[in-house]
Amino acid sequence: MTLCDGLSHCKLALVFAVLMDLLGGAALLVGVFARLEINGKDFGDLLVYTGALLVVASLAGWVLWYSGNIDGLQSKKELGHISSAVDRLARNLSRKIRSYRSHH
Repeated sequence: MTLCDGLSHCKLALVFAVLMDLLGGAALLVGVFARLEINGKDFGDLLVYTGALLVVASLAGWVLWYSGNIDGLQSKKELGHISSAVDRLARNLSRKIRSYRSHH
């Protein structure tokens, strides 16, 4: 059992989300508490806004990681419904991603 087994699927999305949170939090803190003046211009606001954008971007990573770890969803076919073209496309894409992950 390795260290990352508990994280299950979508480890890249998890790394992205954590990295964006760390960078965004650091930029926010530096922007708020450090005096960043160059030639009389204050760059603190730029870091605050950049940090906020990075933290918001991390939400995409968290949503991808969370949704990629949902297990136990049943397809319409298993529930007795006729599958649609969108369902077949999503299923085929999911199989390709899982087979790629299992080979690497």
